[in-house]
Order: sequence, then structure tokens, then C-alpha cells
Amino acid sequence: MFTSETARLPATAPSPDAPSPLLGGLTPTQFMRRHWQKKPLLIRQAIPGFEPLLSRTQLFDLASQEAVESRLIVRKPQGWTLKQGPFKRNGLPPFKQAGWTLLVQGVDQHVDAAHELLKRFRFVPDARLDDLMISWASEGGGVGPHFDSYDVFLLQATGQRRWRIGRQKDLTLQPGVPLKILQNFEPEEEHVLEAGDMLYLPPRWAHDGDALGVDCTTYSIGFRAPQRGGLAGELLQRMADELDDETLYRDPGQAATAHPGAMPEGLEAFAVDALQRLLAERQSLACALGEVMTEPKPRIFFDEPQDDWVAGAVRLDRRTRMMYDLRHVFINGEGFRAGGADARLMQRLADERCLDTRQVQRASEGAQALLQDWFEAGWLHRV
Repeated sequence: MFTSETARLPATAPSPDAPSPLLGGLTPTQFMRRHWQKKPLLIRQAIPGFEPLLSRTQLFDLASQEAVESRLIVRKPQGWTLKQGPFKRNGLPPFKQAGWTLLVQGVDQHVDAAHELLKRFRFVPDARLDDLMISWASEGGGVGPHFDSYDVFLLQATGQRRWRIGRQKDLTLQPGVPLKILQNFEPEEEHVLEAGDMLYLPPRWAHDGDALGVDCTTYSIGFRAPQRGGLAGELLQRMADELDDETLYRDPGQAATAHPGAMPEGLEAFAVDALQRLLAERQSLACALGEVMTEPKPRIFFDEPQDDWVAGAVRLDRRTRMMYDLRHVFINGEGFRAGGADARLMQRLADERCLDTRQVQRASEGAQALLQDWFEAGWLHRV
């Protein structure tokens, strides 16, 4: 679709060197250097006057939908229970019952306002930004002391929540519990968050949040941390599917054997050579990585457009994942070789998630055809 000329990476906005109230006055550069994956940061009034993006009723309506991942956690004197959604309203405990929590995952995939909030955290690459989860809890509700394997920002939306946090050496979990709850939690700090306050925690920092009051809502901005083995498996599978090499194993020098169950050394060497040849295809590896990292989440479906394509201003659908490297553009699990002015245009679309009319109309016929394909797939919309 594009020329083979190597693309230049465009500058992004806003500047990573501009102080941000969201980060307590730190610039994104300072935050990433001082705190990211290193130490927590408590930010009072990260978003002053913050108003919840959804009412309690709207959140509960989301939890009733098949396409939305939700969980109900109840803490009682006799122990913890965990149920998977969807939930009808009459299937949830009464508001006044203490000790229960409703978790609604991936709200940014379903609500434009949640998607806009998540965009405030794009000083971290999109490849690492995951989703926005909303937690509603009654008095005393929580999920117990635990740790996450990824970074998280905890933004208080309504009510109050008391957080106890600490660097946990003993990661032993309570046995026989449906949640990963630490058995010997030892907090080092305690903070009560009001609406608009936010707490950043690096991976593996243990934390325990208890709702203070009957209407406590917390927004969790989570990040992706690919597991090495899992990522390797996905990459190898994609690369192998694209590999055009039908070379067969041959062993004209194989001698008769008295040990037929033994693996031939030549076959092992053949397998090693096959993997080395696969990994040597760096362009194939780059394509596979981009496709894996932009693959839409399960339960995600795109809506067909209600109008016809016209070459004008466009914006990406909130569910669309779009990234790029120096030679490719990736969108929703598909990769395209990119270079020249059209590549820079697509990179701008990935960074800013929109293009104005002039930018679209100046694109080549190939780029406009690709935008039209994405429009018809529901991946982007006319503005």
C-alpha cells in the first residue's frame, strides 16, 4: 500500500517535558525516571473536582451485558466468594450490605468518556497501556491484600478508600481462597484517598484497599506486561504461519540402529536450524510483534458504519489498537509495510487517533483506500 522508503518517527504531543497536574506537577519525563517501575507516588487532586464518568446505575447496567467482563467479590466472616458476570441487578447484594465489590473490566472499550480518560496516560507507549477497570464497593468492600504484576494508577472517583501499601517480601498466598490474597501482608504506608486523588503503584507492590462508606468507586488504570514465554509462543506461531519453507528433513547417512526409541541427533540439529532461520527473519519478527500487540481483546466487536465513506476527517474507534515502527503500521492485528508521506500520515493517526479533512484528502489513493477499508470494518469513523 505504501512506498518502501524508511519512515521517520513524528513528534508527539503533548510534550513529555510539560508539568502535569495528573502527576502532581511532575513532567511525564520526571515521573518515568523517578517513579515508573521504581516507587509509588501519591497525588492529591490529580484531577481536581473529578466527577465519575458513569453513575452507579450505568455501571451496574454495564455489568449486566454479556460483552463486558465483570466480577462480584464478597467478603464475609466465613470467607471470600468470587462470581463471574454478567449480573442482573437483582443478582447483586443490597447496597447497604457491607463487604462487597463489583469489578467491571475494560470500561474504556465500551464508554467514550472512559476511553478519553485513559488517553491522559499516553505518556506511556500504547503497547503498555491496557485498560480502565471500575470498582464499586459498599462499606468495607475490597479484594484483600494482593500484588499485581503490572503498573497501576488508582484514581478515586467517589467516596473514600483507605489504601495500605508495602514492599512485600513474603508472597505466600492464603490457601483455599478464590482470590490471590497475601497470607502475611505487612503494610508500610497508609493513605485515605478522596475523589480526584490518585495513587501510582509499581509492579509487585502489595496493596489493600478498603471502602470507607457505602458508595466507593475507584478507577484502576492498568498496564500490559507481556509474559516472555507467552509472547514468544505467539510470535513463533505467527511467524511460522507466514514462513514459506517446505524443506524436508533428509538423513541419507542414517545407520541401522539397535535403539529405535532414541531421538536422532540429525533431527534435533534440523529443528535448531529451523528455529534459527525463523528468528533470523527480523522483518517477520517485527511484523508479528506489531500484530500481536494490536490484536483486539476477546469479546470486542466492531460496528458496521451507518453512512457511506467520504474522504474527510476521521477518528479511530475507541476499541481500535493502532501502533507503528519504522517500517510498518499495525492496526487490530494486521500489519502493513509503510514508508514516505503516507506512512507519516498513518503514524500521526496512531499517535493522535484522528486526522482532519485536509490530511485525509492529501493522502495518496492507496492510503485513502486503506482508510476506507478500515472505515467499512468499523475501525475508524467519520467526524
